[in-house]
Amino acid sequence: MKHYFALFCLIILSSCSNTTNIDVSNLNGYWEIEEVIQSDGTSHVYKINETIDYIEINDSLTGYRQKMKTDADNNYTPVTNKEQIKIITENDSLKIQYHTPFSEWKETILELNNDKLKVVNTLKNVYIYKRYIPLNL
Repeated sequence: MKHYFALFCLIILSSCSNTTNIDVSNLNGYWEIEEVIQSDGTSHVYKINETIDYIEINDSLTGYRQKMKTDADNNYTPVTNKEQIKIITENDSLKIQYHTPFSEWKETILELNNDKLKVVNTLKNVYIYKRYIPLNL
């Protein structure tokens, strides 16, 4: 009986992954970089950002990211071309796969909720974003 219980626990634990706790729809919207932690442990905190990221994901888990600039009236102006993105599961991790005419890369989602996005790239640099809140002047 102990063997069956151990086998049952193993099956339950192996079927659970951190990807099931992530609601990908939270990616949609405007994001502001808050901090970058380099692979060597050094970090850079961003107090002011000239650009923010706009991310749009549809039901097929594809979409785009685009850098935007805002002004005092909260108007958004694109400053880069759209980077095509796709959400994929790889090695039990949820990843954002980016594609531009010049490059392709992936970032692993470490944390995602309505207010925070934390990803790590292949160089082990961690990027922490917070939901952008428009200025009220």
